[in-house]
Amino acid sequence: MHTTARLLGPLFLLAGLAACSDTTAAHSTLFTRNPCTGPDTLVLAVAEATRMDCSNGGTTVTLAGDGASYLIVPEFATDNALDQFVEYNLASGDVASTSAAAAARAMRAPGGSVAAPTGTLPPVRPNVAQRAIDRFMLSREAGVAAAARRAGPSLARAARPPARAVAAPPDTGSVRSFKVLSNYVGTETFATVGAKLEYVGANVLLYVDTLAPAGGFTQAQLQAFGQYFDQTLFPIDTAAFALPSDVDTNGHVIMLLSPTVNQLTTTSDCETQGFVGGFFEPEDFSGSANSNNGEVFYGIVPDPNGVYSCAHSVDDLESFLPAVFLHELQHLICFSQHVIIGGGDPESSWLDEGQSIVAEELGAVHYEQMCPPPSCRTDPSQLFPDSAQGFVQDFLYDSYVYALLPDTASVTLHSDADDGLSWRGGDWLLVRWLSDQAGPGFLRRLEQGPADGVADIEAATGQSFPQLFANFGLALYTDSLPGLPRTTAPAADRFTSRNVKQLWARVYATSGPSTDFPLEDPVQLFAVTSDTTQYVLDPGTVTYFRLDTPANAATVTIRFAGPGGTSFDPALQPQMAIFRLPAGQ
Repeated sequence: MHTTARLLGPLFLLAGLAACSDTTAAHSTLFTRNPCTGPDTLVLAVAEATRMDCSNGGTTVTLAGDGASYLIVPEFATDNALDQFVEYNLASGDVASTSAAAAARAMRAPGGSVAAPTGTLPPVRPNVAQRAIDRFMLSREAGVAAAARRAGPSLARAARPPARAVAAPPDTGSVRSFKVLSNYVGTETFATVGAKLEYVGANVLLYVDTLAPAGGFTQAQLQAFGQYFDQTLFPIDTAAFALPSDVDTNGHVIMLLSPTVNQLTTTSDCETQGFVGGFFEPEDFSGSANSNNGEVFYGIVPDPNGVYSCAHSVDDLESFLPAVFLHELQHLICFSQHVIIGGGDPESSWLDEGQSIVAEELGAVHYEQMCPPPSCRTDPSQLFPDSAQGFVQDFLYDSYVYALLPDTASVTLHSDADDGLSWRGGDWLLVRWLSDQAGPGFLRRLEQGPADGVADIEAATGQSFPQLFANFGLALYTDSLPGLPRTTAPAADRFTSRNVKQLWARVYATSGPSTDFPLEDPVQLFAVTSDTTQYVLDPGTVTYFRLDTPANAATVTIRFAGPGGTSFDPALQPQMAIFRLPAGQ
């Protein structure tokens, strides 16, 4: 339930790399072959990829040598483990040349592999407050899901088919009361507010708090605002994912703009913590005294004079609230499909979050399709049209942060209750890549699954998650190899809707070099040598190595193992994705 703009705190690169730093003195050794599942000697054609499964207790893979170079991506492809670092080593014994650990982990220098014309990007804004309320909302979901199962049919587990009778909407201008969360830190409190129905659409009922401050929407602006959410944004989400439930049988999602939401953030906190732009409230499905018993999105109101908290103009809301709405509406859809309609548990939070970031991205896609370059751009070199700028921040900045240190932030073990940017960027990359690979209907199929992230992905794609995770890990590097056509890598090892290296290069061109954005291509390769120093890898993550085999060696054996060469727990799903690099790479 993470939305809107964000604060990229200093990403201290050397400190981050220390997560992979020496845990013992550097040394080397010979080791005994203990093959992972696969051929005795792995022979790959140039630009061919494969996955070596080491969950059989195996720790070694033997590759054809003779000067061949390989991309080696060790992984723990699981969501069934503790979110804690696992010690490992990737070494080639004494066959390959030995180098010091520091050299083996040296950062790859910035390259010029991707064209990145100059142009502006959206400013990075604080987002701590939004993440805080999202963590709070997540804490409600399990309890509400249990209540929903106890309630049974009384929560109207049906998906609003066209023939379903719904109540006629209230008259425009009518006023009703709502319970709105007024404090979530310490003692949870709700305020009763009165709100006027300002817009009645086919999908959205827009209410505005009667205590909204002066200087907000004009009537014409309000009608255009409601129409935009009703006729553009709502269909974007529901076409991609599903319709939400309709427990109040009104055939609409309610959008309530209230200064009570503004007041969730103090004026002093706004500058450093950001603000709560909006949220979806699971409590509304609980039937409790504070439930509004319907599908409601809560958002802030324009407050240009800062009466209730920091100032927000109408232009501000038009800039950031659409992305918040798309993000939170997906959470609402996901919860209602899995819990209210399906009668099960909430979706795994890491996958739910990845889908919601994709939902934001779909707002950008809508305008990108309407305005191919260079149209609709203040600067013709912009990657995104002006109208798409407010939707791109999550996947643009967070994915760079993830790719810079991908071994430290699990994409399968974090939840929306966790802070942090990089795992969210990883989850967007994973869901975006999966959607590219699985094609139309994939996101909708996820909403129909058993509310278990890995199981949902396997059901929606028809493939095993370890195989998918192997190809995903490769794609972050093999898509758009420098100087070669994108089609050089197999289709499974590429994105199709996005050139992520171009996105990262644009971030670097406009915001780097800096501690936050030190490289044009943040995916770093480290050398496989005979050094058996232990490093650490978070389950549900990847890391990147390069093996250059000697020209005079017919084969080279590498070992992916725990301390002392021990096998990994099979539950970690240890594996290596391997890609033979073309000459010159």
